[in-house]
Amino acid sequence: MPVITLYYDDIEELSGVDKDIIIQRIPMMGCDIERIEEDHVDIEFFPNRPDLYSTEGVARAIRGFLDIETGLRKFSLTPSDISITKDREIEKIRPYLACAVIRGIRFNSRSIESLMSLQESLHWAVGRNRKKVSIGVHDLGRIKPPFRYIAQDPGFKFIPLDFTEPMTMREILEKHPKGVKFAYILEKFDKYPLILDAEDNILSFPPIINGELTRVTEDTKDLFIEATGLDPSVSVALNIVVTALAERGGRIESVTIDGRMQTPGLEPGIMELKISEVEELLGIRLEDKELIHCLERMRYGAIISGSNIEVSVPAYRSDILHTWDLVEDIAIGYGFDRIRPEFPSTSTIGNAHPISRLKEAIREIMVGLGYSEVMPFTLTSERIQFDMMRRERIKNVTHILYPISEEHTIVRPAILPNLLEILSINRHRELPQRIFEVGEVVKDCRTVQHLGAVAIHPQANFTEIQAVVDAVMRERSIEYEVAESSDPAFIEDRRADIMIRGERAGVFGELHPEVISNSGLEHPIIGFEIEL
Repeated sequence: MPVITLYYDDIEELSGVDKDIIIQRIPMMGCDIERIEEDHVDIEFFPNRPDLYSTEGVARAIRGFLDIETGLRKFSLTPSDISITKDREIEKIRPYLACAVIRGIRFNSRSIESLMSLQESLHWAVGRNRKKVSIGVHDLGRIKPPFRYIAQDPGFKFIPLDFTEPMTMREILEKHPKGVKFAYILEKFDKYPLILDAEDNILSFPPIINGELTRVTEDTKDLFIEATGLDPSVSVALNIVVTALAERGGRIESVTIDGRMQTPGLEPGIMELKISEVEELLGIRLEDKELIHCLERMRYGAIISGSNIEVSVPAYRSDILHTWDLVEDIAIGYGFDRIRPEFPSTSTIGNAHPISRLKEAIREIMVGLGYSEVMPFTLTSERIQFDMMRRERIKNVTHILYPISEEHTIVRPAILPNLLEILSINRHRELPQRIFEVGEVVKDCRTVQHLGAVAIHPQANFTEIQAVVDAVMRERSIEYEVAESSDPAFIEDRRADIMIRGERAGVFGELHPEVISNSGLEHPIIGFEIEL
């Protein structure tokens, strides 16, 4: 989760609140203080509040939470004569675009650092590491509108940010640090996105890097901001950036796209909230005036309309998807410290679930055998689960409807691939390494418990892993047999299936060299996986 640095002089100037009061009260807004230093405090905010990823956003929220400035923050939006056009070819590469102009900014080192930090945090939280959305911020005084958003050949040259010599777009992807890091986003395209001005000066090569020409400095007074991406969330990112800059006195102007659409759109959204729903979810009854006050402290507009509340949601609040999100903010505005805890009216005695007892017993056995427990993610990808393991892809896996990345597209059907990921991450650590996990997998839309373990060291062999499997089965008093296995993840003639009552329950053996190589490892690896 993003950690935001708040310099005391900057946050005090923007909020009008003493730093000690901010440090005391800000955790009640739903965040964690990471560290308190002499000149700043580092605060970790949850991913659902990207509007708080800057000093400006925090100052706006603090003013409301402490009753200094409550209610909906209204932003003035003035039309400009600046426009941008999109090339038809760009529709196939990175089709969505939102732009704005900010005038009258007075930058210093603090405000520039806050803007750059906000930009990168939004790339992670909203942009899914720039793939979904990327943001470019440019010194408007050094370029000339109108602008063009086009698809350009990879051989086109310009000077990228932090460099002094021109490079082709292909060279940027191969040599520039940002290009190397984000090249995968554009790897399947023959042409790359490019934004130019009226004199063919380069603004940016989204989502990779800006041009050096438009670098923002303390002398910059006016900004041109563009957000490009794969879906309409480009508007969300743009709204967060421009409203943050407005907190520093910037004047927001709209930009015309393709002669018909103007961005940004800063009109608040309207939601209807039932008063009875608030009481039902929070368990406390609040008077109408107090409900309105709680919402206004969280910077909403709110009007009572019969048994409902008409709530105006700020354009920068992209996290408000359901009325329950509003109820959560009412609880924050009311103050969690004011909600009195109560003992339940009934008394019960808890007991461990049979699955929990089984897993605890398995953990004790594996630790006794010299293995350390790890907890990999349960979300994975077919590439990791099947391709890297030399296993054929199967149809009955559980897919994620809206995955956040290419590495988290399915719920895992096996544990071994995740354990190899852990070994890969720790390949610089000393050997031997012996790790295990007892956890859930999903097979045929059914959640089952698996035990998986791997060991890596130069002498790892079939006999060692067979002894581990035998010890586990003996300690659990389970009779089993071994049978010839055809699992391609293991070396032929150094693998075996675990058979219980005539059915295949697992597999063990020496991992295939190709599987080891796919994980970036070099030493022999042994492992087993069994359904519990």
